[in-house]
Amino acid sequence: MDSQELSSAHLIRGPSPPGPPSGACPGSRTPGGRKKQGWSCSLIVASLVGALGSSFLYGYNLSVVNAPTPYIKAFYNETWERRHGHPIDADTLTLLWSVTVSIFAIGGLVGTLLMKLIGKFLGRKYTLLVNNGFAISAALLMACSLPAGALEMLIVGRFIMGVDGGIALSALPMYLSEISPKEIRGSLGQVTAIFICIGVFTGQLLGLPELLGKESSWPYLFGVIAIPALVQLVSLPFLPESPRYLLFEKHDQAGAEKAFRTFLGKEDVSRELEEVLTEGRVQRHIQLVSVLQLLRTPSARWQLITVVVTMGCYQLCGLNAIWFYTNSIFGKAGIPPEKIPYITLSTGGIETAAAIVSGLVIERLGRRPLLIGGFGLMTLFFGILTVTLTLQDHAPWVPYLSIVCILAIIASFCSGPGGIPFILTGEFFQQSQRPAAFIVAGTVNWLSNFMVGLLFPFIQKSLDTYCFLVFAAICFAGAVYLYFVLPETKNRTYAEISQAFAKRNKAHPSEEKMDSAVTDDKTNGRPETDSSSTLDNYVKNRIV
Repeated sequence: MDSQELSSAHLIRGPSPPGPPSGACPGSRTPGGRKKQGWSCSLIVASLVGALGSSFLYGYNLSVVNAPTPYIKAFYNETWERRHGHPIDADTLTLLWSVTVSIFAIGGLVGTLLMKLIGKFLGRKYTLLVNNGFAISAALLMACSLPAGALEMLIVGRFIMGVDGGIALSALPMYLSEISPKEIRGSLGQVTAIFICIGVFTGQLLGLPELLGKESSWPYLFGVIAIPALVQLVSLPFLPESPRYLLFEKHDQAGAEKAFRTFLGKEDVSRELEEVLTEGRVQRHIQLVSVLQLLRTPSARWQLITVVVTMGCYQLCGLNAIWFYTNSIFGKAGIPPEKIPYITLSTGGIETAAAIVSGLVIERLGRRPLLIGGFGLMTLFFGILTVTLTLQDHAPWVPYLSIVCILAIIASFCSGPGGIPFILTGEFFQQSQRPAAFIVAGTVNWLSNFMVGLLFPFIQKSLDTYCFLVFAAICFAGAVYLYFVLPETKNRTYAEISQAFAKRNKAHPSEEKMDSAVTDDKTNGRPETDSSSTLDNYVKNRIV
C-alpha cells in the first residue's frame, strides 16, 4: 500500500470515539469541547526531558569550567611537578588550559559528523538515549581525574562531553521540529535555547564557593553531569519516536499514527497524517542526501548559506568569549574578586529570562525581527562596552556600566540569536535534506566555537579593550545579511518556506517534484488530478 492509498484509508475513517487520548492533558479542551491547538502533556514532557539530557548539558559545560579555573590549573601544576620534578612553565599551563576549554568544541564537531550515521539507524529518540552513554562516561572520567592524579582524564572527559553536545544539538532540534505542530514550532524549538541558558546558569550557581566551587569539591561539578543524563535515560523510552522519521525512513505508518495521537493529544489525526503523507508522496523517490549532494542542490543553496551565516554569527558574535572568560572580563572592569562569582551568576539569570520571554513571543513576533533585532542590539552594546572598558579608570561608576553592557549583550543574544538558528535549520529543509543540513550547521557551529575558545585570549591580549569591536562587526554583518535575505518562517509550511527561497535560488523544487510524482502516477495508472489537488490543498491550507 503506497502513501496515496494510506492517505485515502485514513480520510474515509469514521469519527473517533469520544474521550481524550493518553497523551492529552486533563482540561486541555475548551468549554465548547474543542481541543486547544498545539500543546499536549506528551509534547511538553518530550521537550523538557529531551532538552534536560541534551541542550542543558551543553550549556552547563560552557560555564562549569569558569569557577574552578584556579583549582584546575593548580591540579595541572601539581601533576606536572610530580611527574617531571619541576613546576610547569606558564606557557605550557596556558596551552593545557586552552586545550581543556577548546577540546570540548573538537568533540562537538566529531559528534556532529557521527550524527547522520547514528541517526539513520537509531532515529531521533534512540540517538538521544544512546548519547547519554557519552555524558555518563565523561562525567565519571572528569570526576575521577583528581583522585587518580591524571590531568588527561579531565581533557579526555571534556572531549567526550563535546561529542555528546555535538550529537545532542543535532538530534534534539530535529526531534522537536518533527514532533511539533507548525503553530508552536518556534516556541517548542526555543526549548533548546532555554535549556542551554538554564544549563549555563546551573553551572554558575553550583560553582559558587558556598556550593561546589571549592578546591576540595570541584570534581563534583563534573560528576553532576551524570544526573540529567540518567533522568533522560529512564524517561525518554516511554515517549514515541518522531512520527516523520517513522513514516519517511522506517515506513512504519501504524507507529507514526500512534506517535501523532500521543504528541497531539487527540484520537483523530487523519488530517495531520494526510499532510505528512502528501509531503512524503512528493519526496517518495528521494532518499537521504549526503552533505555533498546538499551542497550541489540549487534549490537549497540560499537556505544553506543562511544557515551557515546564522550559525557562524551564533558562535562568532562573542557571547562564548564572555561565557568562557567572564571572571577576567569582570576583573578588568574593576569588580573585586570576591564579588565576581555573584556578578557572573546574574549573567546566567538574565539569559535564562530572555530566552523564556523569546519563547513566549516568537510565534507572535516571528523569527526574523527577533534574530535581526538581537544582532543589531548586540552591535550597539558591544560598541558601548568598548568605550566603557577604555574609560574605566576615569570614574568609579564606569566599570558598573560595563556590567550593564555585558548583561544587555547577553539578553539581546538570548532573545533571538541564541536559539533561532537551530529552529531555522529544521524549518528550511525537507525531510531528506535535514540530517545533512544539521551536519553542515553543526560543523560551522563547533568550528566557530573552537576558534573563539582558542583565539579569544590572544585577541584580548593584542587588542585589549578594542577586542569586542571584532564581535560588533560580525553582529552587524549578520544583521545586514539577514535583513536582505531571511524570509519570515512563522506559521509557514515547509513547502511555503522553500517557495520563499525559490526566486533567489532560481529553482522551484516543489514543482519539479510534483511533475515527477504526476508522471509516476500516470505510469501506475492513477488519475493525475488526485495528486495535484492534494498538493494544492496542502499548500493553500498552509499545513505541515
